[in-house]
Amino acid sequence: MITDTQMRAARALLGIDQRQLAALAGVSLPTIQRMESSGGVVRGVVETLVKVIDALERSGIELIGDNAPSAGGGRGVRLRQNQAPNA
Repeated sequence: MITDTQMRAARALLGIDQRQLAALAGVSLPTIQRMESSGGVVRGVVETLVKVIDALERSGIELIGDNAPSAGGGRGVRLRQNQAPNA
């Protein structure tokens, strides 16, 4: 699961725009735009969601779910140490 806010935060950490994320994930720009404007948990075709999450993780992003161990609470993203972005 990923939220629209997590997607935007992940892109910000990587310093990439929606077009670059679409290219990394192998999906269309309108798909990324739709996901980021979903207003909460992103819903869609599971295969497409997996592609986007995999692209973010390959680029060094760690998605943090509710109640997952982290320094703070809530949802978020974390850039793993010693991992350079693939932007």
